[in-house]
Amino acid sequence: MSLWGNKDLVYSDGTIAVNLGTKTVTGAVGVVTFTTSGIAAGDVITVGVGATFGYAIVTGFTSTTISIASTETFVSGLTTVPAGTTYFVSQEPVYTLGDSTYRAPESKTVGYSTSPVFTGVFGVDAVEVGVAATTAFAVGHSGWVGITTYIDTHGNLRVKHEVLVAGGILSTTDAPDDAIFLP
Repeated sequence: MSLWGNKDLVYSDGTIAVNLGTKTVTGAVGVVTFTTSGIAAGDVITVGVGATFGYAIVTGFTSTTISIASTETFVSGLTTVPAGTTYFVSQEPVYTLGDSTYRAPESKTVGYSTSPVFTGVFGVDAVEVGVAATTAFAVGHSGWVGITTYIDTHGNLRVKHEVLVAGGILSTTDAPDDAIFLP
C-alpha cells in the first residue's frame, strides 16, 4: 500500500478494546465485522474520541480483531484502552504518525467548533475547501492537511495549516471531521 489513500473514513462502526501487550484491537461482539469493512493493511486506526488514546497502523485483521504494528503512537504511559472505546479507520498519511506535531491526544472528531484548540491531519475535499474559504480555517488545497490551532498571547484564535498531500479526489463526505469547517 502507498503511504496514504483517499478516504478520510474507511470504517467506524461499534466500539473496541485494545490490548497494548499483544497489539490487538477487538471489536464489539455482534457489531463489528472488520473483514467486510474495507479496512486494509496500512490504514490508520484512531483510538478514542479526539484520538484520546492515540493512533496505530493496521497490519492485519479478522472479522473481530485488528492487528496493529506498534503502540508507540499511543499516549505515553498508557497501560490500557477499555472496552467500549470509540475509533475510526482512515487512509491518512502514515508518515504523520511519527511527527510530534500531530501526535495524540488531539481533537479529531465532530465538535471542533466547540473547542478552538486542536491539532491533527484531516482529509479535506474540494467542497470543504470552498466552505472554509471565508473562515479562519481556510486551506490552500484539498488533500491531506495538517492543521493546528492555538490561542495567542492576546487571546486570538490562530490557525496554522500545511498541505501534506495535495489531492483532488479525496473522499470525505462521511468523515467524522467534516464539522471542522462549520461556523
